[in-house]
Amino acid sequence: MNATRKIRLDRIASSTFNARLEHDVVIGPEIVAREGYVLAVRLLNDKTTYHHLENCSGRLIRLHRGDVIAGTLGTRRALRGYAGTIPETIAPGDTIHLLNLGGVLGRCTSANPEIGPPFDAEVLGAVLSFPRVGDRIGAPAHVRSGAVSPAKTIHSHIPIVFVAGTSMNSGKTVAASEIVRGLRRAGRRVAGMKLTGVSLRRDALSMIDAGAIDARTFTDAGIVSTHDSDVLPAARGVINFLGEKVKPDVIVAELGDGILGEYGVATLLANPEVMDLAEALVVCAPDQVGAWGAVHLLEQRFALRPTLITGPVTDNEVGCSFIESHLDLPAINARRFPERLAARIEEVLRDDA
Repeated sequence: MNATRKIRLDRIASSTFNARLEHDVVIGPEIVAREGYVLAVRLLNDKTTYHHLENCSGRLIRLHRGDVIAGTLGTRRALRGYAGTIPETIAPGDTIHLLNLGGVLGRCTSANPEIGPPFDAEVLGAVLSFPRVGDRIGAPAHVRSGAVSPAKTIHSHIPIVFVAGTSMNSGKTVAASEIVRGLRRAGRRVAGMKLTGVSLRRDALSMIDAGAIDARTFTDAGIVSTHDSDVLPAARGVINFLGEKVKPDVIVAELGDGILGEYGVATLLANPEVMDLAEALVVCAPDQVGAWGAVHLLEQRFALRPTLITGPVTDNEVGCSFIESHLDLPAINARRFPERLAARIEEVLRDDA
């Protein structure tokens, strides 16, 4: 079957944001099995956990068997989520999986028992784009459409506050958002960015909710899931965009996943051009071992000294005392003492001005 056809989408995943889809789309049978291409799929089962989809406005919407959604081909390597790859070939009628809340599609190779198996989805076809008025033959839609251009060099000189962690769910987004909020209240124009991870708008939107004048992610640069091979050009592009178009006083940058994860965090930390812009490095850790390991890893492998430690390890005085006495670093909890956290970063920025 070579014919295209029109269908109506029930849900449009946030990972497709750059493609600017409407609910009525045209799909075709020829599918390019590579990252970033947009597919229409129909869900084949129901789930009682991890059963929402983030739409392009950032809302989480409950999914049900039979829903027709637009998602984006990509990979995922999440310690507390799914691991999955893109099949070598994909055709209408094949079954693939929903790998994250942002609608990334691929073949699941490993699932975390806490969230169970992923949604199964029947492939309906490639969503087609018609970029020029009057086009009658569409091309497979891709999230590079309208994306921030990747860059070979950084032109921006805006200082950056980096927020890194030992793993996903270590408190990075809370810390980044509270830093944004505090710096904005101190009178600064703050922009936010997320430079590594798998496509999801939630963290950037959290920074906007906290007062960032703009916030971008690697997906804005046409990347679905960051890897060592593409993380630097995308990061340079996002940094340049914010510096040149938004012109903030400071940028708060969340590094998704963990320092030793597979999304390219280490590649950014090891890059002198990127880290020369770092005015502060906030590290999030779940416990004493994580805090100790992160500090020693950053110092020994990357010659970087964290500015402070936050995250669950600082939830009470036990972890804070360990950090201050054994690591000789400030320990500030982002949930309990957000003003103190932001004030410490503001002090660093003033001292380096």
